[in-house]
Amino acid sequence: MQENYNVGIYCRLSRDDERAGESVSIENQKIMLGRYVQEQGWNLVSVRCDDGVSGTTFDRPGFNELLNDVSTGRVNLVLCKDLSRLGRDYIETGRYVDIVFPSMGCRFIALNDGVDTLHKNNEMIAILKNVMNDLYARDTSNKIKAVKQSTFKSGKYVGCYAPIGYRKSPEDKHVLEIDPVTAPIVRKIFDMRLRGDTFRKIARTLNEECVPSPRGFYYMAEGRPNLRGETPYWNDVTVKTILRNEVYLGHMVQNKTGTVSYKVHKQISKPKED
Repeated sequence: MQENYNVGIYCRLSRDDERAGESVSIENQKIMLGRYVQEQGWNLVSVRCDDGVSGTTFDRPGFNELLNDVSTGRVNLVLCKDLSRLGRDYIETGRYVDIVFPSMGCRFIALNDGVDTLHKNNEMIAILKNVMNDLYARDTSNKIKAVKQSTFKSGKYVGCYAPIGYRKSPEDKHVLEIDPVTAPIVRKIFDMRLRGDTFRKIARTLNEECVPSPRGFYYMAEGRPNLRGETPYWNDVTVKTILRNEVYLGHMVQNKTGTVSYKVHKQISKPKED
């Protein structure tokens, strides 16, 4: 007699996956997996999703919610479209499929890959799929790095927001142009330093004159509130950073930091020659 499973569907989509089109969209995954659950006569308990999250990390909000569903006993079957939706790190993906889920009394099915931990079928295919998914993530990471390096070397700006005093050109976001709103603030900072004022005195003066901080100007330009909880005031570190930033000499210095690898996202400083 077939067990009546309580199913937790897991869907994931990264920015790289979006290029594949509608076939891997979150909605498409939900529809396909939901239909399968209905056909099997199982109970659909939860649908957990991570939209725009890389498969190289397993610290994802939706995935953590799924694990909580499993650990509390709400779910005893996890259903994914394929193994790459679970993750693209072959070591961690294999650990969850072979150790974590079974130890928690949970069945796992990757529908399109034909992987089912209950029947132990297609184990070699699962191993090969995990390795291929990991290699895909490595290849994608290398391609992104190559594009960034090319952009850096061509002298184009790459960043979430422009340094205070500049703004991104409407015609080309990789080109900086002087911002008439914030440029006078930068000139004032340099003038005060030339007069011999300390970093702390400059910051205190700007605060006394109620001048918004660089982050404050950024959110004002975006037309949205600052939800990061950062202080809206100037401090000596901010002033010092501006005064020592070579962008105000017309030099584009980028690529100062990077990650250890495509799996380890810890930030590290890069050699000056890079």
